[in-house]
Amino acid sequence: MTFSPELESKFAKLLESYPTGRTRSAVIPMLLFAQDELGHISNELIEEVARRCKVTPLQVDEVVGYYSMLHRKPMGQYHVQVCTNISCLLRGGEELFEHASKTLGLRHKEVAPDGQFSLEEVECIGACSWAPAIQINYDFHHHVTEEKLDGLIAELRKNQ
Repeated sequence: MTFSPELESKFAKLLESYPTGRTRSAVIPMLLFAQDELGHISNELIEEVARRCKVTPLQVDEVVGYYSMLHRKPMGQYHVQVCTNISCLLRGGEELFEHASKTLGLRHKEVAPDGQFSLEEVECIGACSWAPAIQINYDFHHHVTEEKLDGLIAELRKNQ
């Protein structure tokens, strides 16, 4: 499998940073970095990460299945995740997800036909004190209202 020189450099640094025999610890960061470059986790990527980390493809596949931030199909350029766990739920997270769904015209784990946006309802993004919270790609937004969400989406649409 071919990666950019930048990604190859990240992989090399990762593998060097773990003690001999502990390269399996690089599986999650390798998958995240590769997903950022490739857009999703393919079977070919799973096999490549397994080979580099000296684990079985099944072990890597189990990691992909466990972590919701790893995606087997491409997500949108802007992946909007709305938390609906208990703290966010009590502060309007469910209504915020419904608003995002209507605004984007997407349901849970759907991608817009133009590939610009995808939407996901998530259990927790670790921002209970600032509920309701959302994450767009790697950017967290706290105390999100429908108006704030509309502004964020409008700004992202403008950048296209």
